[in-house]
Amino acid sequence: MGQDLQAELKAFEPQHDFFVGIDSDGCAFNSMEVKHNDSFSVNLIKYFGLAAISRQVHQVWDFVNLYSKTRGINRFKAIILAFDFLSQMPKVKRAGVQIPDLPYLREWTETETKLGNPALDQIIKNATGARLEELSKIMEWSLDVNKTISEIVYNLPPFPYVCQSLQKLEGQADMIVVSATPYEALKREWDEHNISQYVALIAGQEMGSKAEHLAISAKGKYAVDQIIMIGDSPGDLKAAQSINALFFPVNPGYEEESWQQFLDQGIDKFLGSTYKGAYQDQLITRFDALLPEDPPWCLG
Repeated sequence: MGQDLQAELKAFEPQHDFFVGIDSDGCAFNSMEVKHNDSFSVNLIKYFGLAAISRQVHQVWDFVNLYSKTRGINRFKAIILAFDFLSQMPKVKRAGVQIPDLPYLREWTETETKLGNPALDQIIKNATGARLEELSKIMEWSLDVNKTISEIVYNLPPFPYVCQSLQKLEGQADMIVVSATPYEALKREWDEHNISQYVALIAGQEMGSKAEHLAISAKGKYAVDQIIMIGDSPGDLKAAQSINALFFPVNPGYEEESWQQFLDQGIDKFLGSTYKGAYQDQLITRFDALLPEDPPWCLG
C-alpha cells in the first residue's frame, strides 16, 4: 500500500454515479464471534496474565465488541474500554487481579486515527522505558491475534444474499470495503470466497477510521443521497452520518434477513433515490434498539 497508507483512497475515482461502502466482520461475514472468542480475548488473557478472571474477561470483551453500542470498535480502543470495565467489576477486585491502566496506549489512541500495527510500530521505534514496554506488549498481543485468526478463520463464507447483492450492484455502483479489520485479513477472506472481484478497493484499519475511508473516497465525489454505508455497528452508522451518507443496517442476530431485505428492497430504493426518509428511518430505529449501552453486570 506504499508509505502513504491512504494513497489508494485518495486516488480513488468514481466509475459510476453510486457508491457503496461495505463493512466486513459481522456484516458481510459471520466472523465476529469466532475472532473475538477464539483469538482476541484468549490472547488478552495470555499476554496480560488474566487467567484468574478468564470468565470476566470473555464477558467484558464480548460486551464491548459484540453485544453493545461499541460493537465493531477498533481493537486498541477495545482493550482500554474492556480494562476500564474489568477494573470496576467486584469479582475482579475480590480476585486481587491488577488491571493495567495503559496510559501510553490511551495517549496514542486519542491522537492517531490510523489505529493499526504499522502506525503503532512507528511509535514503538521511538519509545523508551515504560512506554516501550507497554506498547511492545500491545503489539505482541495484536500480532498474535492476527496470527491466530489466520490459522482458524477459513472456510467461513459470506452471509446468505451477500454475493447476490454484490452481483446486483455490479455495473451500477462503485463498491469498497470499509473496515476496522487489518488489510491482510480482509484481503484473504474476500479473496477466499471470490468476492473481492466486486469491490474497487479494500480499506482496513491501516488506512484510518471508517469515517476517513468514506470521507476520502466518496465525499464530494458523489451526491450525498447516492452514497450508502452497509454496516452492523453504531460506529458504521456514525461513519455514514459523518458525511451525510445513507445507511443500511445489517442487524446483529438477523444478518440473513437484513441482507435479503437489502437485496429485495434496499438496492432498488437506493438506486431509485427513494431510500432516504421513512424507509431508512424505520431501519435505523430498529437497529438502534438491538444493542444496549449499559453492561448487564453490576458495577457497584
